[in-house]
Amino acid sequence: MDTVILAAGEGTRMRPLTADRPKPMLPVADRPLLEHTIEAARSAGADRIILVIGYEGAAIREHFGDVWDGLPIEYVEQSTQDGTADALQVASQELDDEPFAVLNGDGLYDPQSLRAVFEAGPAVGAMRVPNPSQYGVLELSEDESRVTGVIEKPSDPPSDLVNTGAYVFPGEAVDWLDVAESERGERELTDVLDRACESTTVAPVEMDRWLDVGRPWELLDANEWLIGERSRAVAGNVHPGADLQGRVVVEPGATVRHGVVIEGPAMIREGATVGPNAYIRGTTLVDRNAQIGHAVEVKNSVVMAGASIAHLSYVGDSVIGPDVNFGAGTVVANLRHDDQSVRVTVKGESVDTGRRKFGCVCGPGAKTGINTSLNVGVTLDAGATTNPGAVVRRD
Repeated sequence: MDTVILAAGEGTRMRPLTADRPKPMLPVADRPLLEHTIEAARSAGADRIILVIGYEGAAIREHFGDVWDGLPIEYVEQSTQDGTADALQVASQELDDEPFAVLNGDGLYDPQSLRAVFEAGPAVGAMRVPNPSQYGVLELSEDESRVTGVIEKPSDPPSDLVNTGAYVFPGEAVDWLDVAESERGERELTDVLDRACESTTVAPVEMDRWLDVGRPWELLDANEWLIGERSRAVAGNVHPGADLQGRVVVEPGATVRHGVVIEGPAMIREGATVGPNAYIRGTTLVDRNAQIGHAVEVKNSVVMAGASIAHLSYVGDSVIGPDVNFGAGTVVANLRHDDQSVRVTVKGESVDTGRRKFGCVCGPGAKTGINTSLNVGVTLDAGATTNPGAVVRRD
């Protein structure tokens, strides 16, 4: 089945992590998010991938090429991001009159569940969630055997079954793409789904697992899922005085020095250095060529490629962008004293992360002076700096 994957957006809700790359190329375990999506699509039955690219699309082309691990890849460019229906219309030039699938490039899908969606087409992937008003909620027939429509973020949800952004459309759906702009000023794929529901039977297929990776803390969720599934594999240079406990992956070319304690699940990637005397716990990714130095503790965080947390620092429940440098003694707070969940500013609005513990988000190339303190939920923009001894209470 031809599978269209939408990967053109700017990822503004993921800023500043997307300042220099498209959101689908952010790291999840040992590969970009988009690579997991493509792999799930292939496992589900895709025999050709059509990638809709736009913002920083060259990075996607360079990574995947025209064939990825034997799977043909075609590219179409959405020059202006006018919505998901517009993205599909751009891709329709590559489609024939056969059924086709559409996936969001920032979604993680359980491969077995995705296969069930592919086999049930016309269909939409669905999942029951405790907070449906935060999603597009599916409207169902009385016996719940078919989808009749979708309502975006309703205050009074008609069900707890939400749209996961996984679709199988009949071939004639390429003639249904001329939908009007929504209230958001975009042409929405959900309006195409509404047309499909009017013209044919669309089955809701419940998925066992799915994750929308749209905001920085959801990158932690994604890594917790996929690193958590990895088996122990130690292939790098590990000092005999280091203590690796549980499901720890140390890739070839990584170095773990004397006195280090790593409590898995954790992944230390090629070229990364940990220690001496560092402590890694929770589900933590130390990406390629990152450095975790002497007496540094990192808990349940993503430390991206080339970042350096070299001396006497604490980083908890945080997302540290590429080439960030923390001065000695930088400490991240990750817990509110009132025990409320941490809030983060996303596109100018204060958003509840749903996490009791969440630290900071640091954009590419940010640098802190020695003894900087970063409060819960703060963001450092790409290239931002702090003075020695700074206490950062706001973005």
